[in-house]
Amino acid sequence: MANISAADVAKLRKITLAGMMDCKKALEESNGDFDKAIEIIRKKGQAVASKRADREATEGVVLSKVTPDGKFGAMTVLNSETDFVAKNAEFISLATKILDLALAKKPATLDDLKALPLENSTVGEKIIEFVGIIGEKLNLSYYGKIEAPHVQAYIHPGNKLATIVGFSKPGIDVQVYKDVAMQVAAMNPVAVDKDDVPESVVAQELEIGKEQARRDGKPEEMLEKIAQGKLAKFYKESTLLNQEYIKDNKLTIKQYLQSVDKSLTVTGFRRFNLNQ
Repeated sequence: MANISAADVAKLRKITLAGMMDCKKALEESNGDFDKAIEIIRKKGQAVASKRADREATEGVVLSKVTPDGKFGAMTVLNSETDFVAKNAEFISLATKILDLALAKKPATLDDLKALPLENSTVGEKIIEFVGIIGEKLNLSYYGKIEAPHVQAYIHPGNKLATIVGFSKPGIDVQVYKDVAMQVAAMNPVAVDKDDVPESVVAQELEIGKEQARRDGKPEEMLEKIAQGKLAKFYKESTLLNQEYIKDNKLTIKQYLQSVDKSLTVTGFRRFNLNQ
């Protein structure tokens, strides 16, 4: 049997994030072969993942960040079974590594992100390895991105809610960008502006408005007009540029941005809340 040193164990732990005893056992089983030891740890993760496939992984962390040039932002959600694991430093470190990789490589889809190389494996394989380390089901469930002249990220304390927002113009006071990113977090708009609301949502809101008016005993010939009025209220409450600015309800977000710079607007946003 190979002589397994503390340095060897530490090296394998750094590569895999597995516990010290797991690393020692894997090195002993592989007779000191690091590649085989990594495979042993990976297979352990696969076995645990298979056993816990039917578990719910609804806890975790939502992280967002932008590239140094401020033109690309990404958001990822790494789920766990328990909040205890979600607060684990190594779990958060893994989630951060995945987000940093997304920023560096700018994958097109979630599947593309999972296939990217990460350390000695891929993102997907690294998550499976980590399942074996902590004994819980994990899932990289969401990846969103925004490209714009300027992108602002916001993470609400606790890592359960985050946003990224694209703006039409760079070089504005950073507090303006932050204010709008926090607006998205707080008010949960469905779209940037009226024209960005999907037709299916518009049709649904009109039908809801008509049904409410019908239940209130309004005549049939008035239902369409009443529904259009309710739709206008929906746009005001649920589209970002038309929402009241939470720091000054005398202004809409559009008016607030134009008060800073006439050509400043929002080009897009992403929002994810684990608690919704």
